[in-house]
Amino acid sequence: MKAEIVHGKAEQIRDVIRYIQRFKDALVIIYMDENLIESPLFLSHIKDIAKIHDAGLKVIMIPGASKRIDEILKVSNISWSVHDNCRITGPEAMPLIKMAAFDVSNQVMTALAGEKKTALIGNWVRARGKGVVDGFDFGTNGEIDKLQVDTIQTVLDDGFIPIFPCIGWSAAGKPYNISSVELAKQVAIHLKADKLFYVVPDAEINDSTFSLPENIGLSGEGTVPAMNIEELDSFIETNKNTNGNVSREKIINLLKLAKEACISGVSRVHILNGSLDGTIPCEIFSDFGSGTMIYCNNYGTIRDMGRDDISAVLSVMKPFIDSGILLPRTKEMLNNQIGDYIVYELDGAIRACASLVKYPDGQMEIAGVAVDKTCSHIGIGPKLIEFLVSRATKLKAKSIFLLTTQTADWFETLGFTESTVESLPAKRREIWTPQRSSKVMRLNIK
Repeated sequence: MKAEIVHGKAEQIRDVIRYIQRFKDALVIIYMDENLIESPLFLSHIKDIAKIHDAGLKVIMIPGASKRIDEILKVSNISWSVHDNCRITGPEAMPLIKMAAFDVSNQVMTALAGEKKTALIGNWVRARGKGVVDGFDFGTNGEIDKLQVDTIQTVLDDGFIPIFPCIGWSAAGKPYNISSVELAKQVAIHLKADKLFYVVPDAEINDSTFSLPENIGLSGEGTVPAMNIEELDSFIETNKNTNGNVSREKIINLLKLAKEACISGVSRVHILNGSLDGTIPCEIFSDFGSGTMIYCNNYGTIRDMGRDDISAVLSVMKPFIDSGILLPRTKEMLNNQIGDYIVYELDGAIRACASLVKYPDGQMEIAGVAVDKTCSHIGIGPKLIEFLVSRATKLKAKSIFLLTTQTADWFETLGFTESTVESLPAKRREIWTPQRSSKVMRLNIK
């Protein structure tokens, strides 16, 4: 038991080190919702942001300011309306909106200074008026026209943390109010960010709050850890009717922004529940983090096993060998079967494996299926089987079979049915033993 505990702790530490190495010098854009800035967790989030900066990541902060703007406009008896997620005001409100935006940015800068981090608030956003759209005048609302990319990059290279208030200026110096969540997306796109974080209170995507399309995996806590663009489209379509639920509408809007960012070149966008202490470092330094990640590609990859992968594959197999689910394998055996195996690589780590063995009579066997228990909930196993079935079909296999002692029910859900030992190829039948008494499961190829 002690060895298992130490091994588990070591794996967690190895993952953290791997992610620190992977994301050193990566650029992370962090949008922080205005409600978090006044919450008891604000300083804890700031402390975590300072730590990831210490780990070598470059950070840009974009704080939400809607709540502070509301307060100042109310005190000044200035009314406003909302249209298409934009605050609509007259020009008399703009000096107060600007004051509120910089006030919130100063709060963030002061908190970072408390962690011995130097932050800068800048006017790096060139904006233009949103103007009249479909007959509606958006007044003081603006859109990003241009970013001072070179200047921002210099600030980052010098080790500072830039803070963007939700204000942009025209070429003539006229200020415009810009949506903070839209600003975060545009900054991430313009600077080709590695990650964009939307940190929002209670922003959990789970099966109790949303309707989940088929084949979307859940974490151990019941949340959706990741979705690619295709899965995201299905998710948004399934949940397009929010029934006036403001929280759901807010998350759906963030998911739409996430899609736009990914399509425009941002590697990954993360929706995080800012009501959880430690959510930011957990999302960066672990495979499944604490929120929901949106990505286009290059997150989880199935590929052929290489010789450098053999030790990692044996490590993935070990718990299944120890429990009798898999037959023992050695490094020499895998080395001799190098062409049979595929692996599932997740952010540079091998998390699953399987093999396809060919027999002279045209039958093919799926064997050595193992998925790291930390990834068992996100649908990697079915993806491996689907991949090998497709490969066997292209290779014109007459039939596909596998042998199992404890997972027959799982393979039945993938379309396999029980068959007989006599149906096995002669070479495979020779090594079947009544002591192990493995069941033969078969998938007929259409």
